Amino acid sequence: INMIMQTAFFLISGIIKKDEAIKAIKDAIKKTYGKKGDKVVNMNYDAVDAAVDNIVKVKVPKRITGHELPPTVPEEAPEFVKEVTARMIEGKGEELKVSQIPADGRWPTATTQWEKRNIAVQVPEWDEDTCIQCGQCSLVCPHSCIRMKVVRPADLKEIKAPKAFKTVNAVGKQFKGMKFTIQVSTEDCVGCTLCFQVCPAKKKGKNGKATGEKALKMVANTEAVRKRESRNWKIFMSLPEVDDSLINPTTIKGSQLKRPLFEFSGACAGCGETPYIKLVTQLFGDRMLIANATGCSSIYGGNLPSTPYAKRADGRGPAWSNSLFEDNAEYGLGMRQTVNKMASQAIELLEAAVAEKLITRKFANELIKASQKTQQEIEEQRARVDELKSKLEDDNSAVARRLYHVADYLVKKSVWIFGGDGWAYDIGYGGLDHVLASGENVNVLVLDTEVYSNTGGQMSKSTPRAAVAQFAAGGKKMPKKDMGMIFSTYGNVYVARVALGANPAQVVKAVNEAEAYDGPSIIIAYAHCINHGINMALGLEQQKKAVACGHWPLYRYNPQLEEEGRNPLSIDSKDPTIPFAEYALGENRYRMLKMSNPAMVDELMEMSQKDVDKAWRFLKSRFAALEG
Repeated sequence: INMIMQTAFFLISGIIKKDEAIKAIKDAIKKTYGKKGDKVVNMNYDAVDAAVDNIVKVKVPKRITGHELPPTVPEEAPEFVKEVTARMIEGKGEELKVSQIPADGRWPTATTQWEKRNIAVQVPEWDEDTCIQCGQCSLVCPHSCIRMKVVRPADLKEIKAPKAFKTVNAVGKQFKGMKFTIQVSTEDCVGCTLCFQVCPAKKKGKNGKATGEKALKMVANTEAVRKRESRNWKIFMSLPEVDDSLINPTTIKGSQLKRPLFEFSGACAGCGETPYIKLVTQLFGDRMLIANATGCSSIYGGNLPSTPYAKRADGRGPAWSNSLFEDNAEYGLGMRQTVNKMASQAIELLEAAVAEKLITRKFANELIKASQKTQQEIEEQRARVDELKSKLEDDNSAVARRLYHVADYLVKKSVWIFGGDGWAYDIGYGGLDHVLASGENVNVLVLDTEVYSNTGGQMSKSTPRAAVAQFAAGGKKMPKKDMGMIFSTYGNVYVARVALGANPAQVVKAVNEAEAYDGPSIIIAYAHCINHGINMALGLEQQKKAVACGHWPLYRYNPQLEEEGRNPLSIDSKDPTIPFAEYALGENRYRMLKMSNPAMVDELMEMSQKDVDKAWRFLKSRFAALEG
């Protein structure tokens, strides 16, 4: 866009002659992007030529016609969103009164849903007859724009769903007699096409052979499409959520039948990080506390004016806060210890309440000993806590008042620590090591792009050998730090290395196992990134290659299995099938060096292949040792 606008400026302004301007721009392109290869240079050349051919003079009429601008946020938006958020979206934040800003620093969540950007040129359209209802499109969507539900026909009849709202008979014996639907929020979609790329369903022709058509196709985001799908989205959101008793959250489909509590973020189109966060909120968001290190995940996660962390219909959702690179792990540990203290205080006060005959011993025991392993059990405990609070709310005794305010901590809380590789491998590594060594029940999600993405692509200890980044202009000379294997040596830390594009079922399994493990856990997730210099629409394919070449082996280390007399290490990917170079040279971060220093890249590629072989041998030997 910079090249297009620059060309337009010089041609319209006439500051210098047309041919002279185009030559100067193209010379600058060659100088700036030459190291990134001829493909990148030619793409910029094409942008300049296209601009020359498409400059159109627009005459400004004497009288303004057309329609009025739509409201910044819908009329049904909450008052705070209309009075504060909307003003900030309009760029008029300086007009807000100090009294309108939250005095305690807490901002409402679930506000991105009111900021309908409508920026996608093309959006996915669902073919219900071809769909196999696998849920992969929903799983990989970085912005939570494509969702699925299973509903009863009676619910559809009650809301008088129009013919334009598509449904089909639901697959699965537990859903017998129910309808399945997939809906896209076209006004929030960014057109990244990851859902289309991952869709496995292929339509069959009359001869029974696949036609190549998928259950999703990309269509122009016209005004007619926007209006139709905007209505359908409202209908979809008004339908009841799927009963938890019908869902198996350890499967892809089961996890995607749960509402995401992270939606419509401002992350890059096709972002490799946000699908992992979205999945965690789908599974545990109603009881999550999140400590987020500064980085991409804090920018798209806690940005203003609108915030993507969301809430269920009953108001429950993730509580999120940002901390610094150097102390985010400790910040999350503090959340865990606070939750533990509040829970233990609630139990002590329950005993006092029994002694003062505010509640019965039987009811107190039910609250203290209740199993909370499944969502259904969590909801049952919430019902008990609501009953407890109703018994206490009209009692003015000291015990009743104190217990009322900590009673919610009798419901299990899920504490998560989010951050990128710059935080986990580098600046925050000492704190992360301290927290995982503490033995406390915290869950860490490392969104590993192998580079400091938020600061323009600096090298981190996660950056592989041979990759070009800031502070590694000649290609990184040292291998990637194997953080997963380091933490597995503690013996009591759950460790998983995952890649959504390579094995989505393993990702869902690892997230469930990590949260269920009563101790520290860390999930290291491969996240493709715009800093890799790839076509982001094919990011999942690049993840597959990272695993296929052995650079990113998939595994889970679960200490709980060792207590059961089983091997705690599960290797979830096959032996390498392609060379490292085949994966690496599909990305500009490696190709750049090949253009500027071919001899050096050959040497580093050879060393990188040895790194992969060595790491794979070590993983297999560790598995064998634990097996014995």
